[in-house]
Amino acid sequence: MKGVSLILVCLFALGGVSLLSLGIGRYPVSPLAMLSWLLTGQSADANLPVVLLNIRLPRLVAAIAAGGALSLSGAAYQGLFRNPMVSPDILGVSSGSGSGFGAALGILFSLPVVAVQALSLAGGITAVLSAVLVSRAIGRSSDSVLVLVLSGIVISSLFGALLSLLKYIADPLDKLPAITYWLMGSFADIRTGELGTAAAMVLAGAIPLLLVSWRLNVLSFGEEEARSLGLDTGRMRLAVILCATLVTASMISVCGIIGWVGLVVPHISRFLGGANHRRLMPVSFLCGAAFMVAVDTVARSAASVEIPVGIITAVLGAPFFIWIMKRSAVRAW
Repeated sequence: MKGVSLILVCLFALGGVSLLSLGIGRYPVSPLAMLSWLLTGQSADANLPVVLLNIRLPRLVAAIAAGGALSLSGAAYQGLFRNPMVSPDILGVSSGSGSGFGAALGILFSLPVVAVQALSLAGGITAVLSAVLVSRAIGRSSDSVLVLVLSGIVISSLFGALLSLLKYIADPLDKLPAITYWLMGSFADIRTGELGTAAAMVLAGAIPLLLVSWRLNVLSFGEEEARSLGLDTGRMRLAVILCATLVTASMISVCGIIGWVGLVVPHISRFLGGANHRRLMPVSFLCGAAFMVAVDTVARSAASVEIPVGIITAVLGAPFFIWIMKRSAVRAW
């Protein structure tokens, strides 16, 4: 399927899933009632505008932004490291690392929600910048990509240990459950006022990634080949890392840790549209957004108690990862 056609199909799929998500829930809204309210601004049900505007629409926007951001970041990292098995948390930005430590620190000291989100964002960015600085300090005569990955593993382990320390000293009746719930990821507490800043940061990182997506095709040839074609690989790598980190950390700071999306969705997008990053990046964003909307709809409507989104993505992502490894092993054999 051609690029434009595939993007249009993904847009229609995202629109369909979004409409279904607005209507499904403990307070069901029929498509006709929703359409009538959208067209006329009036509804016979006085609760319908409240449910849609104050609860479901903010969650829908957050799910679209989070799924798109994580998937776009994952596609960028996989192209940057020329490895389909990497994900946005490879340099320590998310799970058990910088963002988790920052948020846990804010929760431990009973800071306001805005402060917790700010600490989470700062923690994620700090972790990635630390990995970059460490790799540059020790990797000048070595494989820069390998040293960067190893530095990310070290920094991730360090922040993971600090996060464990915070959980150990947290009040087990109050703070520890709050930290644990945040680490599982959820859109339950999303409000309209929180989305503006997060969406602006996602756009600030996503637009440059989309604009330089063709250069990731050049990087896929290898370090030496890319340099011979005139690409400054060092600056390109740093720019991609910074933009992908901003995109990932900004959404994690709002909705918590949501794993596997940045690993799984780029593979699905690559299967649909090929490995050309000029097509892969926007398709990954749209597919990730649709996937996250569907997962959030299931999370809030499948059971009497809302299921954290991170649990569902892990349940879906782990078998998919095993399937990927099996296919890779068969090809290698």
